[in-house]
Amino acid sequence: MTVQARDRFVAENKLLVDLAEVDFDRPIATLDDIRKYNPQRFEMEQLTAVVYANEDDFSCVGYRDTTDRDFWVRGHMPGMPLMPGVVMLEAVAQLCSYVTQRYDLLGAAMVGFGGLEDVRFRDPVLPGDRLIVMCRLEKVRRGRMIVCQFQGVVQERIVLEGTLKGIPIPVEALQKLRTRAGEREAATGAVGSIGERGTSAP
Repeated sequence: MTVQARDRFVAENKLLVDLAEVDFDRPIATLDDIRKYNPQRFEMEQLTAVVYANEDDFSCVGYRDTTDRDFWVRGHMPGMPLMPGVVMLEAVAQLCSYVTQRYDLLGAAMVGFGGLEDVRFRDPVLPGDRLIVMCRLEKVRRGRMIVCQFQGVVQERIVLEGTLKGIPIPVEALQKLRTRAGEREAATGAVGSIGERGTSAP
């Protein structure tokens, strides 16, 4: 997008952040920086970089550079690859998580999806597109919930928009559940082995 086209696009659309003021050549957070705040790894990392964050209204802009090697290309759909809407929303959620954790808005070790409202998918995202995602904090109840408006843009098109709710993830409780599940699985496996031996021919 040229500077002139970008300025025209900003003027004609009600964007959460004026993209004319964002320097996409100077990220404020690379993938390594994002990893300090977000737990996702490998194919579930859906942010390439963060390029803008405003501490006054907690608005934020990042982007995901899609490629023909992304995990969803082969199966969604063969011969006509389209970025799934849930993956677009994952990019949005990770941006909201980044700004929430960077400024410690929620007071939580980890932020998770709490809900989505008024989501609209307006245009497709194809391999090779740069999906620009932006969010702005609307409401926060520390320890309970954040509410953010979000938009996604590709070139001169708004491709998605809506409202996201984030909630604290009870990390310690989940770790205990995982431990208990592992213990049950180990016990079940041991019993099964004994049963198999006990019923086998002498």
